[in-house]
Amino acid sequence: MTAAISSDASLTLSNPLMDTLRAGKLGLSMIVKQVQTVDIAIAAATAGYDAINIDLEHSVIPESAAAQICLLAQRVGVTPLVRVPTHDAHYINRILDAGALGIVAPHVESAREAEKIAKAARFGPSGERSVASNWPQLGYRKLPAAVARQMLDDATTVIVMLESPNAIAKAREIAQVPGVDIIHVGTSDLCDALGIPGQFSHPRITDSLSQVVEACAGTGKFVGCGGLGNNPEVMQSMLALGVRFLTGGNEWAFMLSEATRRAEMLRALPLPTAAAD
Repeated sequence: MTAAISSDASLTLSNPLMDTLRAGKLGLSMIVKQVQTVDIAIAAATAGYDAINIDLEHSVIPESAAAQICLLAQRVGVTPLVRVPTHDAHYINRILDAGALGIVAPHVESAREAEKIAKAARFGPSGERSVASNWPQLGYRKLPAAVARQMLDDATTVIVMLESPNAIAKAREIAQVPGVDIIHVGTSDLCDALGIPGQFSHPRITDSLSQVVEACAGTGKFVGCGGLGNNPEVMQSMLALGVRFLTGGNEWAFMLSEATRRAEMLRALPLPTAAAD
């Protein structure tokens, strides 16, 4: 959805990820766990991703670096998301004020937790987000208060992650929470919790995704999943279930994969035979 201001028709605030999902297409996000420089946002755009997900749960990337990446991501047409390490409203508010256009909340176990997260990311009266008075997403422009808040609310994505059997069992209740946009199944942690680490094609994972898709039917929520590894067959099966948002992997894994492939290719080249004297 792209929000525009009537008093300044040149200013819009778009969310490419949500635009893609609402158009019925597949939404793709690149996870960032190592790179702390803003050029990773340009790389994500060039590679064709709709969103960049800066993972502050599993990395030591500073908030300040995450904020800078977010700012450039928005400018190059990629939705800047941040996976927060805590559900704390203060932390969510800070990273949104700094430039993120969405948060990814890990380990959500109940509708009550999801409601708390959604309210932290939305302004009143539907939410409880604190007011910073100006925001980088809006170019620090001084806009009518109601207009600025509505633009940010419309463009902000709230993603909650279900990563345990208990969370999957609560999927129907969580899917009813207003202000949540995407219910995302973290398959890596879910596999571990189920005692089947790394078995992404296991029937219990398929069943879990099916439960979440069914829970979200008719709610306007999109279903996502990640941690599937480089397995197109498994990903295809998830799309067949109704998953529409995928994390394609993280930038470090991409680098290692291509670096490994390139080294193997070069090592396989035959060395010329030394010429005889």
